[in-house]
Amino acid sequence: MDRSSRQSDDVFAGAARGEVPPRAARALWWGSAGLVLAVLGTSVLVAGAERGWRLLVAVALVVVQVCALRRQARAPVAVLAVNAATGLAVWALLPAVTLTGALLAAQVSLCVLSAIRPRRVSVGALAAMCLPAPLAFGAGGTAGLAVYLLTVVLAWTAGQWRRAQQERTRAEMRRAVVEERARIAREVHDVVAHTLSVVVIQAGAADDVFTQRPEQARQALRAIETGARSALGELRLLLRAFGPGEEEEGAGEQREPGPSLARLDELADTVRATGMTVHVHREGALVGLSTAVDVAAYRIVQEALTNTLRHAVGADEVSVRVTIEGECVKVTVVDNGRTPQSRSAAVGAGRGLVGMKERARLVGGSLRAGPLSGGGFEVAARLPVEDVS
Repeated sequence: MDRSSRQSDDVFAGAARGEVPPRAARALWWGSAGLVLAVLGTSVLVAGAERGWRLLVAVALVVVQVCALRRQARAPVAVLAVNAATGLAVWALLPAVTLTGALLAAQVSLCVLSAIRPRRVSVGALAAMCLPAPLAFGAGGTAGLAVYLLTVVLAWTAGQWRRAQQERTRAEMRRAVVEERARIAREVHDVVAHTLSVVVIQAGAADDVFTQRPEQARQALRAIETGARSALGELRLLLRAFGPGEEEEGAGEQREPGPSLARLDELADTVRATGMTVHVHREGALVGLSTAVDVAAYRIVQEALTNTLRHAVGADEVSVRVTIEGECVKVTVVDNGRTPQSRSAAVGAGRGLVGMKERARLVGGSLRAGPLSGGGFEVAARLPVEDVS
C-alpha cells in the first residue's frame, strides 16, 4: 500500500473515532467561546450588576465554562458535565439569567458531542440535558419549559446533521480512493500485461531460432528491448502523474508522450515484431478528441491486441479500425484466430475484458466483445468524442 493510501486510511480511521483535527478544534473553541462570552457573559454582567460577590462568582463560572470548551473536541462528555454543573450554579446565583441562557455552554457542548460521538452516547446526553426541564417550568412556566426543551433538542439535532454530513463526505472520499486505486490498477495492468505478452512471445521465438538463425534471434531481442523501454517510459509517466510534486520535479525534464491514438502505429509495431500481421486503418481527425476518450480508445486497442496474442489460437492477422465521425469514436479490433469455447471464457473471466468495458463506461461509451460466426474474435467499442462521465 502506498503512502497516500495509508494517509487516507488514517484519516478515515480518525474520523470514525470522532477525532477532530487540531486546526478545526481551535476554530471550534474560538467560535463557541466567543458565543458564550457574548451571550452568557453579557447576561451575567447585566443581571448581577448590583449583586456583589454573586457577580464575581458567576463571572468566574463563565470563565470556567469558556476554558472547558477548549477540550470539548477531545472530551465532549466531560466538558458537557462541567458546563451543565457550572451553568446550573450560575442560574442559582443569578435567577434573572434564564436557565436556557445559563446552560448555553452546555448546549454548545451537546451539539459538539452529538456530531462526533456515537448516537447512543449523544442520546444519553440529550436525556441528561432534559432533566433540568422542571426547573425551567418552575421559573418560566410553559413558555420557559418550551424554550428550554426546544433549544436543547435543536442543539442535539444540529450535531446530528453535522455528523450525517461528515459521514457522507467520508463515504465520498472512500469511493474516490477506491476508484483511484482501480484506475491505477487498470493503467498498470494495461502497460505491463501487453509488454510482458510481447516479451514472452519474442523470447520464445528467439530461443527457437537462436542457433540456426541468429540474426532473427537478434531482431527478437531488439524487439524485446524496444518494448521494455516503451513500457518503462509509460510506467515512469504513470508514476510521475500519481507522485507528489511532479510539476516541480519534471520542470526541466522532457516528457515522454502518453498513450494516445496518435501512437497507434507504435503499438502495432510491437505486435508485428512477434510475427503477427497487423492492419491499422484510421478515418477522421484526432483534433477535438478529449484526452480521457483518447486514452480510453488507445487502451482498449492495446488490451484487445494483448488478448489476441495470449488467447487467439492460430491467429496470424489482426485488423484495427478507428473511425471518428461526428460525435462518436468507433474502435474495432478483429483477429482471425480460432474461437474454441475456452477462449471466450478465458477472455471474459480475467481483468482484460472487464477493464475494457469499464474504460468505455467511464467515458460514457459502450463495448461488446465476442467470437464471430465465420471465425475470429471481435472487440467493438463506441465512445463519445467528449468525455461525458
